[in-house]
Amino acid sequence: MSDIERRKDEHLDIVLRDEPFHARRLSGFEDIRFAHCALPELALNDVDLGVRFLGKRMQAPILISSMTGGPARSAELNRHIAEACDELGLGFGVGSQRIALEGRSQVGFGKDLRKLAPNAPIFANFGAAQLNEWNGPDMARQAVDMIEADGLIIHLNPLQEAVQPDGDTNWSNILARIEEVCRTSDFPVICKEVGAGISGRVAEQLTNAGVSVIDVAGAGGTSWVAVEAARSTSAAQRQIAEPFIDWGIPTGQAIVDVRAHCPNIPIIASGGIRNGLDAAKAVRLGADLTGLAAGVLRSALTDTDAIISQLDQMISQLRIACFCTGSRNLLQLRNVPLVAAPTYVNQC
Repeated sequence: MSDIERRKDEHLDIVLRDEPFHARRLSGFEDIRFAHCALPELALNDVDLGVRFLGKRMQAPILISSMTGGPARSAELNRHIAEACDELGLGFGVGSQRIALEGRSQVGFGKDLRKLAPNAPIFANFGAAQLNEWNGPDMARQAVDMIEADGLIIHLNPLQEAVQPDGDTNWSNILARIEEVCRTSDFPVICKEVGAGISGRVAEQLTNAGVSVIDVAGAGGTSWVAVEAARSTSAAQRQIAEPFIDWGIPTGQAIVDVRAHCPNIPIIASGGIRNGLDAAKAVRLGADLTGLAAGVLRSALTDTDAIISQLDQMISQLRIACFCTGSRNLLQLRNVPLVAAPTYVNQC
């Protein structure tokens, strides 16, 4: 097993083992409270959670995104997630394809993935830091073709790389590299953080570079700094990382900030989405989709039925939130009143 494969397996083990340690941050959703509608004037089953995203119809605004391990575990994860997303009409963003793109192993990232999910939106994925080492347009095309994806996610993780031993810390000219990929690609490019959030200013830069979708991936879910600290064998390295465990823009605030700067771009809200009510709050703040990763990891590693059951529960919670705010669809949910919200929400 290569160092990269070993690291990715260790990431999964730590996320599963030490959840309370790295999920203590606040997402901003805890400060949002809907005004209850005691007279919704619609039937629960009439609530339409459907959304059109990058040309594809989804049955609910949920994307399972960017989980990866070593090749064997990636294959297991991807199979279960693909089958569940196809069954429920949801989207799927795979974990990093770096190992496959660098020729170490394509296990879990073959065309069989599309056969498992013929109708689901599927998105390829690799890290922005690799764009300073690779031919970006060529690798982007390879990543998409490898799994017959509908688009590409480029993830931004400078903080994680900075606290990781031997991390990729040369982030010079990354925006220009992303722009080159966008300019030369005939598929949409999504940019996402991994838990520290994307600000409105950075979202505007990415949009101007040709990025089609922003996944804010804010603070509130998994802290990859905490994960890297947990896997470090160096006390000095852990001490460097620990002050940054709570670093980042809370997801709720990031949604509002990006929407204020980029009023027309599709936004994915990930980072601390733990249930359907959180998803409803994210939509109310301006998100088009919500993203889940670590929150469904245990189910995704179990089997397809387990992840379907968990996602069904989340969809039911989102439907109830719409029903109890008198929202027949997600567009109406975006405009319902709030009875409590932090100051930044007044921007939306």
